[in-house]
Order: sequence, then C-alpha cells, then structure tokens
Amino acid sequence: MKHTILLLLFGLLLSSTTFGQEKADRSKVKLSTPYGDMIIELFNKTPKHRDNFLKLVKNGFYDSLLFHRVIEGFMIQGGDPDSRNAEQGKRLGNGGPGYQIPAEFDTTLIHKKGALAAAREGDRVNPEKKSSGSQFYIVQGKVLPLQVLNQMENKFNQRKINRLINEYLQNPDNKERKVIMDSLQKAQKYEELNDQYREVEQIITAAPDYEPFKFSSRQEEAYSTVGGTPHLDGAYTVFGQVVEGLNVIDSIAAQPTDKFDRPVENVTMEMELIK
Repeated sequence: MKHTILLLLFGLLLSSTTFGQEKADRSKVKLSTPYGDMIIELFNKTPKHRDNFLKLVKNGFYDSLLFHRVIEGFMIQGGDPDSRNAEQGKRLGNGGPGYQIPAEFDTTLIHKKGALAAAREGDRVNPEKKSSGSQFYIVQGKVLPLQVLNQMENKFNQRKINRLINEYLQNPDNKERKVIMDSLQKAQKYEELNDQYREVEQIITAAPDYEPFKFSSRQEEAYSTVGGTPHLDGAYTVFGQVVEGLNVIDSIAAQPTDKFDRPVENVTMEMELIK
C-alpha cells in the first residue's frame, strides 16, 4: 500500500511538473502601444503560428505597424504591412507577407478576452480556413450570461440542422422526398411541408454520428466571467493569450474610428521577444 501511495504521489508530481514546464516554456512577446504594453504568451499547441509570429517579431516586421481595424466590444486587429506610414483615411487590411499558414484548431484554445488569433480571408475563397501570414487580432469581446450562451447553443444547433437538412435533400438517394417537398412548396401547403421538414430533422438528429453543439465547461466559465467572442471558436486559429495588460485592449478598442473601423488617431505597435 505504501508503494502504491508513493507511486501515485510521484505520478501527480510528474504531471504537475510537466504542466508547469510546458507553461514555463511558452514564448512571450511584449507588444507596446501608445496606451501601454501587453505581454502575450504563445501556445505550443499551435507551433506553425507560434514560430511564424516569433520570426516576424525577431525581424522587426511589426514595428511601426498600426492597429488598422478596431471594433469596440469585439476585437482590435493589426499586422498589415501596408499600414506602416499609411496616409490618414486609407483603407487597410489586404496586406501580408505573401503566404498563408495552415489552420491549427484546438478545442482548448478559445476566443476569451485577450486571445491572440490569426486573421484570414473568408470561407468562400478560403474553405480550408488558412491564416494570414501576418495579420492578427486580439479579442476584447463581451461578458455573456449563461442564458445568452444557451441561446447561442440553440442558434448554432439550428444552423447545423438546417445545413444537414439541405445536404440530405441534395442526396440523390432522397430524391423522392425532395420532389414531394418541392411540390408542397409550389402548392403553398406549408403545414404539410413543415411536417416533412420535421420528419427529416428527426432522421438527422437520430443518426448515430449526429452530435449537437454544446459549449464546454471551460468555455462557459470563460465567456460568462472574463468575456470573449465564442462564435469565432473553431473558425479562426487562436495561438496566444494576453497575460498582462488586458486594460490596453480596452483603451485601444475605445478609440474613435472612421467608416473603415480604422482609428482616427493612429495606434502604432512595437514588438519584442522577452523570453
């Protein structure tokens, strides 16, 4: 029994040490702005984004660039090389280093306040959700009560079901049902049409591989306390977190902006590797 307890304690100690070591080994960057400094930890779970960001920081790529897109209650965005010395009022946001980075999604890395994430082109032209080589955003977001998060879950699930219904009806194996539903639509027999939709929905949700969307306990705690932008999870790569200077995000986000969401007074940045 004594040996068992000792082994258990050793295992717990090793696990704790490993976790602490992983956290201690995270690279840190200081991002300086006219409103103060932020210290950002980069995640080892997203090595491609981490290494690319460190390379750009070391090469001075970000120095003198602007936070060119700022939306209060949402996020602050920068990293466009065209923003360096850009004339006032110029629309920015299309510049980059000439390459993209493959998405690195991890369900444990979420868009809570202070999250550092990669900007990217939209799904229509970028279905693989590849990240911009240099543009990033830092989440401000909002605190969301659990009731609101539950409403978001219902909304996400309904969107998912609608998408799956559409895929079901496009399947040649279900052509007969689609013909029936199209005829009901044409005849404006909406009650019977709704019955058909409900039947298809039941088929979809009863399938063994169907999983309804549900926020994790980690997400619920983060978004209901510090806040964030949960609707971006799984769509954009989160690769770091502001661990000091969250108030700087609020100061930048509060700046007046023009019709392109660019701050009227330039908000510049300087970055340096501090670990």
